Amino acid sequence: MAKIGEFLVIVLVILAFLLLLGGVGIYLLVKLGKKAAVKAKQATARLSTHVNAMGTGDAAEVERLRLDLRREVALTRQAVEHAQSLGWGLGDLPRLLADLTAQADVHDGQLGMYAQQRRLSPYVDHATLDRLRQHQAKLTAMCARIRADLLGDQVQHTATGIADLSSRTDLEIEARRRAPDPLDEIDELYRRSMEERKDRP
Repeated sequence: MAKIGEFLVIVLVILAFLLLLGGVGIYLLVKLGKKAAVKAKQATARLSTHVNAMGTGDAAEVERLRLDLRREVALTRQAVEHAQSLGWGLGDLPRLLADLTAQADVHDGQLGMYAQQRRLSPYVDHATLDRLRQHQAKLTAMCARIRADLLGDQVQHTATGIADLSSRTDLEIEARRRAPDPLDEIDELYRRSMEERKDRP
């Protein structure tokens, strides 16, 4: 009877462990599924933007504006991250980029709403479209200014590094040259003085 009780306890412990393991597995699968759904939704939105941008008319133009803005923000983010990885002092630039990215996301949403409304309705709101274009121009100009400033810093850092390397190269080449032998210099002076004596009448 005691052996059967021990056997049942072992079986129950194994079953509890398997249930716990199954629960953890299901939790991880659900979490992974949610992440995959979010990624799929983002990919679908990007794909639809690309497809809609290939058309003609105001809606397609607005979709192209969205793609242009996303590209500008991504390039600017890459430039800032590259400068951070090199250890440059960027001041408040990363925070400014975060604010700029947030504003670009808001603008992207407004462009998306305008494009959707434009595809569904034949009536055109030219005033709103002009304001969206102006906002787009300001945001892309800010991105371009940040990248130009970072590129100028990079060129300056490179110029400093090249100048340092050039002076080190000169010093190394000079150090590798053989020092002149004083006896050779004396022989050369003696030879010249003898030649000058011969040339005198």
